[in-house]
Amino acid sequence: MSHWSQISFQDAATPIMTMLIAFHDHAMLVIIMVLTFVSYAMLSLSMNKFTCRNIYEAQAVEAIWTILPAFILLFLALPSLQLLYLTDEIVEPGVTVKAIGHQWYWSYEYTDFCEIEFDSYMMNPNDLEEGHFRLLEVDNRIVLPMNIEVRMLVSAADVIHSWTVPALGVKADAIPGRLNQMSFILQRPGIFYGQCSEICGANHSFMPIAIESVDTTSFIKWINSFENS
Repeated sequence: MSHWSQISFQDAATPIMTMLIAFHDHAMLVIIMVLTFVSYAMLSLSMNKFTCRNIYEAQAVEAIWTILPAFILLFLALPSLQLLYLTDEIVEPGVTVKAIGHQWYWSYEYTDFCEIEFDSYMMNPNDLEEGHFRLLEVDNRIVLPMNIEVRMLVSAADVIHSWTVPALGVKADAIPGRLNQMSFILQRPGIFYGQCSEICGANHSFMPIAIESVDTTSFIKWINSFENS
């Protein structure tokens, strides 16, 4: 959950988000080093009184400023490609949940458990209780187990939406007639919030997502209570 004046990422709740934050720090380190070197070179040249306007070629220098940036880009590209493939990897998910975007709410289906289905609307600000977040709390949260691979299937019923939860490091477009998928493993209990990240109409800002991460025993109890109700 974001805090007031926060400029960094939310605390990671999945392994993929942890790696995304590490890659961000890795890239920022490279960028700062390059920026520092270029700034120092420009200042040194601007304050240097000794110049030569008669040099027409410098093959060694040209080779250096061609090869060095190539190595720097390779240094950024390799971990980026690794993360790109990891985000698409799905291995024997324990739970599958289908999220369907509507104007302007989400509906969810737990197809592994006797077709559990429900809609999730943003709560009216007048109905919020202490500890709830305005414009982020919903009437029906998604309940998911920790330490189990979860597969999310994402689609839409009307226009294009986007199912996004920053703390989990996941984002998938919900497109009518198309089924996108992604996976994640929740590493800690808690409530994680997200929102629709694709402009989808007048009430686009009022399509929150709330995920409640619980232990496996509590998840099974929730499934049983849902089926018995």
